[in-house]
Amino acid sequence: MCTQEQASNMPTINRRQFGALAGAGAVAACAPMDTSAQASGSLVENTVTFAAPGGTFDGVFIHPASGSHPAVILWPDIAGLRPAKVQMGGRLAEAGYAVLVANPYYRSVAGQQFEDFDDWRNNDGWNKVTPWREKNTPEAVQETARAVVAWLDAQDAVDSSRGIGNQGYCMTGSWTIFTAAAVPSRVKAAGSFHGGGLVGDGPMAPVNLLDDMADDAAAIIAIARDDDAQAPDAKVALRAAAEEAEADIDVEVYDGDHGWTVLDSPVYAQAEAERAWSELLEMYSETL
Repeated sequence: MCTQEQASNMPTINRRQFGALAGAGAVAACAPMDTSAQASGSLVENTVTFAAPGGTFDGVFIHPASGSHPAVILWPDIAGLRPAKVQMGGRLAEAGYAVLVANPYYRSVAGQQFEDFDDWRNNDGWNKVTPWREKNTPEAVQETARAVVAWLDAQDAVDSSRGIGNQGYCMTGSWTIFTAAAVPSRVKAAGSFHGGGLVGDGPMAPVNLLDDMADDAAAIIAIARDDDAQAPDAKVALRAAAEEAEADIDVEVYDGDHGWTVLDSPVYAQAEAERAWSELLEMYSETL
């Protein structure tokens, strides 16, 4: 997970960088998040709410305008639900998936709390989210995952005969394994990007849950180079656990710093982010 030191040492992303990304079709993070239902071309985007353990779950559901499609849960990073994450969900929907971009803090607050990553970093975001984050114990995340999967399976836009994927960033990188282990009958793919808390000795440490995933599930654990430099043994432990569980899990260190895959991150590295995105889509095409 992103540490306070990592966040404070990140460069500042400026509006010129945002403009360059938007011009390349990569991000529209400058715009405020519209919470109303809307259709854009071949996609439908709706803000949704439903009852879930600990409160009312909310998020943004994006899917192709016609047909039913494999579902994917997108768990945002520490800065939560915001335009950059919705943009990433939209891109995934364009690839043919029904995507729920989740509010990871629904047990504490509703909707968007920060405009972008810099807003989180520069406006006491760490201290604001800490009490919200503490409610998301591994057990709580698994309860949420079960509710989310049940909701997705009830949607007309979701093909419930196909597996569900999920992807997470920073603090939610570990959530992808919690989710796959919580609902192995439905969740068949997990993509963890610069995730924290993946290794540990406790029974709920993700490294110790790989055997609880479905036999036909797959996972990508993409580690940031600076995270690897701080904890070089993590990848070794994850690979060993994957081998012991006979699980289809790819553990790789990418040439990018913590946050390199996130569009509004100050360390967004487009080439490596695109490579990670391609690996994610390939996994989804093979498992969902």
